[in-house]
Amino acid sequence: MIKPQKIFIIAIVIGLVLLSGCTAPPEEEEETTGFGELRFGYQPSTHQIAYMTADAKGWWLEDLESYGVTSTKDFLFPTGSPEMKAMLAGEIDVAYVGATPPLSAIDQGLDAKIVAGAQVQGSDLVLATALPYESPQDLKGLKIATFPPGTLQDTVLRKWLMDNDIDPKEDLTILGMGGADAKTALASGNVDAVFLPHPSPTIIESEGTGRVIVQSGEMWEDHACCVVLVTDALIRDHPELVEQIVRTHIRATEYNIEHPEEAAQIFADDIGVSYEIANKSIHDWDGTWVTDPSIELNTTLEYASVQYDLGYTDKLLTQDDLFDLSFYNKIMAEMVEE
Repeated sequence: MIKPQKIFIIAIVIGLVLLSGCTAPPEEEEETTGFGELRFGYQPSTHQIAYMTADAKGWWLEDLESYGVTSTKDFLFPTGSPEMKAMLAGEIDVAYVGATPPLSAIDQGLDAKIVAGAQVQGSDLVLATALPYESPQDLKGLKIATFPPGTLQDTVLRKWLMDNDIDPKEDLTILGMGGADAKTALASGNVDAVFLPHPSPTIIESEGTGRVIVQSGEMWEDHACCVVLVTDALIRDHPELVEQIVRTHIRATEYNIEHPEEAAQIFADDIGVSYEIANKSIHDWDGTWVTDPSIELNTTLEYASVQYDLGYTDKLLTQDDLFDLSFYNKIMAEMVEE
């Protein structure tokens, strides 16, 4: 026989359980599995049209919705430096960015990895129309504007100058600035040359203020340029989502390669330049859209060495610091099996 006080205690416990709702079947409980808003960073360059194409066609939401993404938001940056500051601040999850800005950011504590390639080569050295040019030695004493220290253009330019026995600090002046400011500085005569990614060289030539004298592939053949960078938090907590980001990036890149004229129109609509400029840029540049991160691996590690030598980073970064090839390799392996 159960004692009266025990019956009383049991009744209280049952009452509390009923009040708490714990008697509801587990399958009726509401689960919170949505990821929410996915935030992208990119730049106004033909190098990064894959992001723009996937956005214009609605593929980001279409492909990522089943992984809990309810919306996407993008931020346009003039160069990779402020883009990496935003990622360091936790303001973006995925960055379309040159291969070098992540180096100093990762050196400073950014937890992120390159998971896909986006593009190689594709920048030009443009000299003021009135100035002569026969060899790199003709650049001595000039002022050249390019993206700020630590960016890809700054790194490639400085290495090329040193390869040609020109001291970037002693023999000429390099000024770091965004593309729009650099174009204005060249047009006004405040600088003698600019080294910028496309479509800026095409725009400058169309305006008659400068002419292309060297393409970046001549400076550093097949050099890595833009990549897809994602946070380690995204890789760790949402690996399936990261895999689909890479798949969508591949989808958009392959579409652009097959439809360059449409890619030019998408770029023109997104950035606000004319279709004629965008289309001419795509046909004039020496760049190539890619997706395989291993294509950009070796030169990115060379960039890491150059930046370490220049004092841009405190340590020499390695492949493990910078890359996660597993997502792309898995996708390629599955495609081979199919």
